[in-house]
Amino acid sequence: MPRADLDKQPGDVAAMFDAVAGRYDLMNDLLSAGQVRLWRRAVTRILNAQPGEVVLDLAAGTGTSTQAFTKAGADAVACDFSLGMLQAGRNRAPTGTFVAGDALHLPFKDESFDAVTISFGLRNVADTAQALAEMRRVTRPGGRLVIAEFSRIAIKPADTVYRRYLLDVLPKIAAKVARNPEAYIYLAESIQAWPAQPELAQTIERAGWRSVRWRDLSLGIVAVHVGRR
Repeated sequence: MPRADLDKQPGDVAAMFDAVAGRYDLMNDLLSAGQVRLWRRAVTRILNAQPGEVVLDLAAGTGTSTQAFTKAGADAVACDFSLGMLQAGRNRAPTGTFVAGDALHLPFKDESFDAVTISFGLRNVADTAQALAEMRRVTRPGGRLVIAEFSRIAIKPADTVYRRYLLDVLPKIAAKVARNPEAYIYLAESIQAWPAQPELAQTIERAGWRSVRWRDLSLGIVAVHVGRR
């Protein structure tokens, strides 16, 4: 199956993730050299889900991140538009709450959640501003937004090495071990096209979120942006 184009048509992106669902978490570990686990732990700490809170984990994939919020005592909902990813998650954790939904048209009532989080998924939506507005709509006043996404390294030599890895090394690894290596070429290209930390913060603020700030992880390979409803 060819990779999704960077215009990010929802059907194409969903089909791409359906195709990689079975080995998605394994490939994430491999291609990030295990760093993805550290990034997800950081998101869990920053979100700081409390017992009794209702948390929406958007673009949750197989629900790996959602499980951490559930363990903290929150009522966490894993939402994704890839049915293949959701099915893989249900097979792994059949008691979890998995909901099929598009970030641009969330199937939830206004002000339903105490916190909304999305990790490595905002980059894949067709309209970032609309997705952020939808997340705000379903968040209660005073509620929290936590976004983890690939970003930009501020140290130029390190950023050059990282970009070389994305464009040269990662596709070669994927060609050898991935069932759909084209998906990982899309991954590299979409990271390259994604805005830096300050630009994303401005987009979040324009969607109506307040107190927006970010924290860099791994020198800025990933940034975690937070905001308040």
